[in-house]
Amino acid sequence: MNGAKLRDRLAKGEAVTMFTPHHASSGLAVRLVELGADAIFVDCEHGTWSFDDVRVTAQAIRGAGGAAIVRPHSHERPLLIRYLNAGADGLMVPMVDTADQARAIVDAVRYACPADHEKRLIIAMIETPRAIDDIDSLLAVEGIDVFFIGPGDLSQNMGYPPAPPFGQPRPQAVMERVDLAVGKIRAAGKIAGTLVTSDELPFWLERGVKYFYIHSDPFLRIGLAGIKKLLGR
Repeated sequence: MNGAKLRDRLAKGEAVTMFTPHHASSGLAVRLVELGADAIFVDCEHGTWSFDDVRVTAQAIRGAGGAAIVRPHSHERPLLIRYLNAGADGLMVPMVDTADQARAIVDAVRYACPADHEKRLIIAMIETPRAIDDIDSLLAVEGIDVFFIGPGDLSQNMGYPPAPPFGQPRPQAVMERVDLAVGKIRAAGKIAGTLVTSDELPFWLERGVKYFYIHSDPFLRIGLAGIKKLLGR
């Protein structure tokens, strides 16, 4: 499992990128790895991935040298175990608000993979004001590899749209909360992650973020817009 490779790189202070293909496509996932993605985000919360899709795609991603990181739609213990059994290199669990929830996730991974749980990456998604307010207790939980601040859901939970218009920044109030959380994560000696655009990445890299989730759609949008411009459309 390539989750261990990501953990080793993060422990060395290296930055890791995770791209989402937005589609249940093993071919597209592998191509993103071939083009430089360290990990592929297999989104089973919002996407259409089946357990068979996860198994086949994870095998293909590992064959290309990357890691398959699965986001389940809930904390349900049997669900986490099934994705691990299907071959996920790591889990990126949404809406982790409390230390008890974080400990339960770690316990589920160790139960599902008693012989090789250290080969799976565990990412806790911090996506609510409550979680940020209580982040010190979350950071005390052993076994979480990355504390990931999800700005989209955080925005929505703060009363803003989940995403700004293309090319526009998120609300300042949201960014201040993300920055506060990242600072606390780094001060605790833990790994911080967040969603970024290519323009935002240098800012958060300077702030000490090491795990970057990046959408592939903006690159397609920009590329297609350039072609349309050349065609006079």
